[in-house]
Amino acid sequence: MTHIDAGAELDPVHPVPMPSPPAIGLSTAQVAERVARGEVNDVPVRSSRSLSEIARANVFTRFNAIIGALWLVMLFVAPFQDSLFGYVIIANTGIGIIQEWRAKKTLDSLAVIGESRPTVRRDGAAVEIGTSEIVLDDLIEIGPGDKVVVDGVCAEADGLEIDESLLTGEADPVVKRPGDKVMSGSFVVAGGGAFKVTRVGREAYAAQLAEEASRFTLVHSELRSGISTILKYVTWMMIPTAIGLIISQLVVKQYGLKDAIARTVGGIVPMVPEGLVLLTSVAFAIGVIRLGRKQCLVQELPAIEGLARVDTVCLDKTGTLTEGGMDVTELRTLDGHDETYVRQVLGALGESDPRPNASLQAVIDAFPDTEEWRCTESLPFSSARKYSGASFSEGNGESSTWLLGAPDVLLTDGDPALEETGRLNEEGLRVLLLARAARDLDGPDVAKGARPAALVVLEQRLRPDAADTLHYFAEQNVHAKVISGDNAVSVGAVAGKLGLTGVTVDARRLPAAKEDMARALDEATVFGRVTPQQKRDMVGALQSRGHTVAMTGDGVNDVLALKDADIGVSMGSGSEATRAVAQIVLLNNSFATLPSVVAEGRRVIGNITRVATLFLVKTVYSVLLAVLVVCWQVEYPFLPRHLTLLSTLTIGIPAFFLALAPNKERARPHFVRRVMRYSIPGGVVAGVATFVTYLIARHHYTGAGSLDAETSVATLTLFLISMWVLAIVARPYTWWRVVLVASMGAAFVLVLVVPWLQHFFALKLVGMQMPWIAVGIAAVAAVALEFLWRWVGRRFPA
Repeated sequence: MTHIDAGAELDPVHPVPMPSPPAIGLSTAQVAERVARGEVNDVPVRSSRSLSEIARANVFTRFNAIIGALWLVMLFVAPFQDSLFGYVIIANTGIGIIQEWRAKKTLDSLAVIGESRPTVRRDGAAVEIGTSEIVLDDLIEIGPGDKVVVDGVCAEADGLEIDESLLTGEADPVVKRPGDKVMSGSFVVAGGGAFKVTRVGREAYAAQLAEEASRFTLVHSELRSGISTILKYVTWMMIPTAIGLIISQLVVKQYGLKDAIARTVGGIVPMVPEGLVLLTSVAFAIGVIRLGRKQCLVQELPAIEGLARVDTVCLDKTGTLTEGGMDVTELRTLDGHDETYVRQVLGALGESDPRPNASLQAVIDAFPDTEEWRCTESLPFSSARKYSGASFSEGNGESSTWLLGAPDVLLTDGDPALEETGRLNEEGLRVLLLARAARDLDGPDVAKGARPAALVVLEQRLRPDAADTLHYFAEQNVHAKVISGDNAVSVGAVAGKLGLTGVTVDARRLPAAKEDMARALDEATVFGRVTPQQKRDMVGALQSRGHTVAMTGDGVNDVLALKDADIGVSMGSGSEATRAVAQIVLLNNSFATLPSVVAEGRRVIGNITRVATLFLVKTVYSVLLAVLVVCWQVEYPFLPRHLTLLSTLTIGIPAFFLALAPNKERARPHFVRRVMRYSIPGGVVAGVATFVTYLIARHHYTGAGSLDAETSVATLTLFLISMWVLAIVARPYTWWRVVLVASMGAAFVLVLVVPWLQHFFALKLVGMQMPWIAVGIAAVAAVALEFLWRWVGRRFPA
C-alpha cells in the first residue's frame, strides 16, 4: 500500500496520484457561504417516532374508532354514567401518548450522546463537528471504524479499504483511491484518508437510508404480533355477535329505543380489549426510560423483549470481556536481534499509523518514536490479515520493511517462537510478533519469508464487571460463546479467569458446512482466530439450530455478525459502524448493563402475559353473554356503566400496576397459546355462571324494577368471578398485590353500600336470598376456575 501525500491529485489520463500540497479544507468564510445557501447536512436525526406520529398511532386505532362511535351514540341516548367508558378511553390514550413521548425524549437525548462526530478539515485544522454541521465540499477525514455519513469523492487514501456490505450486500472490502466515489452508509475497515463531500441533506444517500431505517421498529416482537393476531380474531368474533345483539335488543325485545340501545352498547363495548395495546406500548416505553437512566440506548423498542428471549449470547472478547486498553509487559528478542534496535523499530511502527488500535497504542506507550526514522510506506492493520506493516528509511540511510501482528499467521508451522507464544497465550497474555519482511508491502504475499525479530507480550485489562455478568447468564441458562479474532489459547485463558469454562477451539479448524459448524458451536465455548465472515457464519449456524442469538461487539469486524444476529449489542465507544447496526448501544461501555436489559425484557413479557389474560377473559365472557342473550331472546343484563365499573376495578387499575411490577420469570415463547389457554376457560366459566344467575333472578324477581334487581345480582356474580381471576393472575402474592386485590374488592363494596353510588351505577341488591345465591354461584365458579386452570396448565404446558 503506497503512502499518498495529503491532497494528491489525479491526472485524467494516467490515474496515478501526483503529489500536491496538503488540502486544507474549507475556510470559515466558505462554510458560512454554504450555510447561507442551505448547502448543509440538516437532515434531522430520527431515533423514534415524532410527536404527531405518536399521537396518530395512539388515537387513530381500530378499537378507538369502534369505542368512539359507540360513545357518541351513548352521549345522546343515555345518562352520563353510561358514557363513562368513553372518558376511560380518552384517559388511556392520553397516558399512552405521554408515556411514549417521555420515552421518545429519553431516546433522542441518548441518541445525541451516542451520535458520531466526524472529523473535518477546516482552515487547515482537523476539528470534530456534528453530522448536521457538515456542508457541501467539506473535507472529512476517515479511519478504521468510521462510518461514512454523507456522499463524497475520495480525496486522499492511505491503504483505504471501505466495507459497502450494508449497501451492496458484498462482504469483501473495496479498496478506494483518490477519485473513487464514497457512499454514505459504508464504513472503513482498514487504512485512512479523506473525502470531499458532494451531496448533503436529503439529497445524500444517507438521508434515503435514514428514511428507510427510521420505521418505528424492525425487530420482530412476539408480543406485538401475538396481540395483533388476538385482536384480529376478536374483531371477527365481534361483528356477527354485535349484529345479533342489536337485532335481539331492538327488534325482538320491543322496549324503549334508548334503553335498548344502551344495553346493546353495553354488550359490545366490553368485547374490545382496547387497554391491552395501550399497556403493551406503555410497558415498552417505560422500559426504554428505565434503561436510559442506566446509559443504555435502545434503538428499537422491541429489542428489550428480544434480548429477554435470547438463549445464546456471542461475546467479542476485546471491548466486552476486556477493557480497550492494554499494557506491554515484556519484550522478548528472537534470533539474536538487538533489543535497542528492536525498540527503535517498534517506536517507528507506532508512529507510522495515525489511527492505532488498542494493541498498537500499547506499543506506542511503551516505545517512544525516534525522529531519525522516516516512514515511506505503510500497511494498516486489517482484521482479515491479522497484521500491519511499514517500510522505513532508517537514520543511517538503510531501508527496511517490518510487520507486526499475530505470530501464528506470520510464522510457519514448527517455528520455535510458536511454542513460546503458546505458553504465553495459556497464561492469558496476548502476543504480537515483530518480523522483518523480505518482500514489498504492496505484494500479495508480503508475510512470506518474514524473519522473526521479537515477541511483544501484552496484558489485557479485564473488565471488573465481566465475571458477574457471565455468572448471571449462566444462572439464567443463557449460553455464552466467546468469539474473538485473537489466538484461541489466549482467549480461552482470559475466559477462564472470568469463570467461563468449556472447550476452546481455533476457528480455522471449524467445518465450513453450516450443520457441522452448528454442532461444533454447541459443543464448544471459546473460539479464537475467527474471521469477520466466520463471525457472521457462526451466528447463522446457531440460528439454524433454533437458537435466539445476541451478538456483542465494538469493532468494525463485528458489524456483519451484529447485523445478522437476532439482537445486536454495541459498546458506546465502539466504531460508528457497529453503533449504526446494533439495536442496543451500551453508552457507558459496561457489559454489566446487559442483565438489566434482560431483566427489563422479562418484566415486560411476563407482565403483559399476565394482564393480557385479564383483558381477554373479559372479551370471551362478553362475547359469550351476547350469544346467550341472543339465543334466549332476553334483555342484555348490563348497562355500559356496570361493565365500566367492573372493567375499572378488576382489569384497568390492577392491570396498570401489574404491567409495571418487577417480574423475573423466564421469557417463554408461544405468547398467544399461553394467554388463550387460560382466557378461554376463564371467560366461559365467568359468562356461563353470570348468565345462570341472571336467568334464576328473572324467575325470582317480578314487577316494577325487576330488571334493575336482576342486573344487580348478575353484576355481583360477574364481579366476584372477575375478582377471582384477578386473584389468580396476581399470584405469587406479595404485600402490595394483596393490598391491590383487597382495595378493588373494598371499592366495589363501597359502591353497594353508599346510596348515591348505588344510584349513580344503578346497582342495588334486593332481598337476601338472591344475592346469596349469586355469591354461591360465584363460589362454585371460582372452584371450577381453579380446577380448570390447573388442568390446562398440566394438559397444555407452555
